[in-house]
Amino acid sequence: MKTTKPRKQRKKLYQGPLHKQYRRFSAPLSPDLKSSHNTNSVSVRTGDTVRVMRGDYKGFEGKVTEVDRRRCRIFVEGVTREKVDGSTALVPIHPSKVTITHLNLDDKWRREILKRKGSVVEEVKLSEEKVVEEPKPPKKKRERRKRKRETAAESGGT
Repeated sequence: MKTTKPRKQRKKLYQGPLHKQYRRFSAPLSPDLKSSHNTNSVSVRTGDTVRVMRGDYKGFEGKVTEVDRRRCRIFVEGVTREKVDGSTALVPIHPSKVTITHLNLDDKWRREILKRKGSVVEEVKLSEEKVVEEPKPPKKKRERRKRKRETAAESGGT
């Protein structure tokens, strides 16, 4: 975010446009997924398998059953709470508090996003290798031309 004021940051978080809220709806990948996809985090979708990393339900692993974009929460299968009347309810969890252990790659757009995010890392690695292989020739110094200063009489000033 561009501002450092907490009030404005909170406003952007809850009242910002949906395409920017979507970018903040990401969760880190597990180490094996990080190495295979060359990216650190991906937005959470239904069908992903996640492990809860913080809170009372730390260590639970299950599939994402529902994603609530308005409240910025996900609901994980098996993470439930018993209500007073005896029924069970799913517990909302913030996506930053989970780690994705298995990705749902049914959507071709998501596969394209992962390829694009991973290819940036590969391109950087390739460019670093090329720079190391090719030594640069020394640059010649340019001669700068000196500009003639105008005196007050020449410019018409007093």
